[in-house]
Amino acid sequence: MTADPVLVVGAGPTGLTAAILLAQRGVRVIVAERHREPYPLPRAVHLDDEGHRILQRAGVAEAFRAISRPALGLRIVDARLRTLAEFRRDSLVGLHGWPQANMFDQPALDALLRERLARLPHAELRAGTELTALDPDGTHATLRADTGTYRLRTAAVLGCDGANSTVRTLVGARSTDLGYSEDWLVVDAVTADDLGHWGGVHQVSDPRRAATFMQVGPDRYRWEFRLLPGETADSPDLEALLAPWTGGARVEIRRRVAYRFRARIADRWRYGRVFLLGDAAHETPPFIGQGLGAGLRDAANLAWKLELVLTGRAGEALLDTYQAERRRPALRLIQAARLLGAAMTGGQDRAAAVRRGVLAAAVRVPGFTAAGLRGIAPLIGPSTLRPWWSTPPTGRFLPQPRVRHRGRDVLLDDVLGPGFAVLTARRTPAAERLAAGLDAPVVAVGTDVEDGTGTLAGWVGSGRTLVIRPDRLILHPGHRFTSTR
Repeated sequence: MTADPVLVVGAGPTGLTAAILLAQRGVRVIVAERHREPYPLPRAVHLDDEGHRILQRAGVAEAFRAISRPALGLRIVDARLRTLAEFRRDSLVGLHGWPQANMFDQPALDALLRERLARLPHAELRAGTELTALDPDGTHATLRADTGTYRLRTAAVLGCDGANSTVRTLVGARSTDLGYSEDWLVVDAVTADDLGHWGGVHQVSDPRRAATFMQVGPDRYRWEFRLLPGETADSPDLEALLAPWTGGARVEIRRRVAYRFRARIADRWRYGRVFLLGDAAHETPPFIGQGLGAGLRDAANLAWKLELVLTGRAGEALLDTYQAERRRPALRLIQAARLLGAAMTGGQDRAAAVRRGVLAAAVRVPGFTAAGLRGIAPLIGPSTLRPWWSTPPTGRFLPQPRVRHRGRDVLLDDVLGPGFAVLTARRTPAAERLAAGLDAPVVAVGTDVEDGTGTLAGWVGSGRTLVIRPDRLILHPGHRFTSTR
């Protein structure tokens, strides 16, 4: 492996997770964060079960569970707070082995990710350090710190520095505007009183003053209100806006700030050894709560591929699969958020009435809400790892049930390990050879693990053998990695 470090620019959840996943695999990582101290106020507040599973790979799943609370899903209401549609989440466990919707305070997540990074010998966080210049191929970066400006030779650069990304600017990346830009007022508050609302996220479908309400923690709440033309963060009467929700309860405002919600996506995510991740690659309105989750998916998809290339176990072409697999699903999530935003805000009174009728009728269609929830995280796009002509289960996520292993009840990923794994109905010489080529364990369902749910039996039935990627997607069975060693 090259002795040069991977430079991660930005110490938000996406950058920290990418750095942790790389460092756990023995890759030297330097995280450069221009701010000296972590941002102390809430920003992201929701993460789904797939994101929680990625945090499990990063070694912080239980710590995250301790700082989060399951939410019940999404409820769309009208201006009078009457329910139009409801998309319920299973608060106990989802496909990925964790609650399907989790509410949390981002400063708490940032803190536990920083603590995890600090325990890894191959990782270093340099706070108060700003990227100022970058070679086109990403082999050298210029950084500015309190001690002065210096150049750093890098194995790769990961731009995880947000919507106003310096990395994106330095590589000259262009973005496609997807036609959404609105100013919203975000209000974070605490109260000791129980406001008595349903325990999920509320989206207010109101063409004049669309809004969002959610309980983040035991005593923490967030409201988001669309600002009218000419309004600023200080313009609206906040007491009047909150009154329908608070019922006279005393609340303490922790933050009141205006944000511009945008929908756009970078046309290219890779420039040599420079990569864009998270908001640097894609911005989405927050209406389906997938902004942070999309960034974690970027990190999970790229980290193992980059490690294979840096160690000579795969060629550079593998890195092209990052954008090929991640851009299309990110685009679909942005489009879904735009559609929900249009349902909340578009049209006048007659259009609003039509929306209410359509939503009310659709939610009664068998399977409608379940399909909506299943569609939150689309499949990866086609790549050499998932050819366009491949059939399921290639490219799908392996579910993560709790299994019995060596006398203990554990989550499946804890048995599969951090890298590749071969899952099969029984151990065979062919399965052992396949695993040896990937330096992967063989896990036989019914022998190595007992699955009381019966979930895994359906995946390895009829003698099927599956190769599980480090990001827990099913690898195309005919794919072989080309070593450069």
